[in-house]
Amino acid sequence: MQFNKQEFIAKIHLLISVSIVVPVSIFYGFQPESQFDIHLNTVDEHNFFKAIMGLYLGFSALWILGVFKSEYLKIALVSNCIFMLGLGFGRLMSYFLDGMPTFGYQFGTIAELFLGCYGLWVLRNHNCNNYIDNYKKA
Repeated sequence: MQFNKQEFIAKIHLLISVSIVVPVSIFYGFQPESQFDIHLNTVDEHNFFKAIMGLYLGFSALWILGVFKSEYLKIALVSNCIFMLGLGFGRLMSYFLDGMPTFGYQFGTIAELFLGCYGLWVLRNHNCNNYIDNYKKA
């Protein structure tokens, strides 16, 4: 897989997002206590975290489609922005309402806000429709 410069700029944050979200989803789904200060005690709590894992994996699949199939790029970019900014702003709200979380969540907040804003920048400054048009011509 080789990208030209414009494709690289438009898609790199999707690859970064997948490389972070997939492993985090596996930890959330199977062993959240190994990486986070989370202790699940009920079947419902385990079920909730498995559902979060599925949601994260589903979005990751869409982002991978956007990287490899031009007709999915715009929806991948939009969904990535919503996903990342939603998480980031939710965590910011938690800082003010609940207090400071562990370092992993602090770093995650910064990364989510950065990736979400980067995605907005790509959507605003790069004509993603060119990728779709070029794909249809091929």
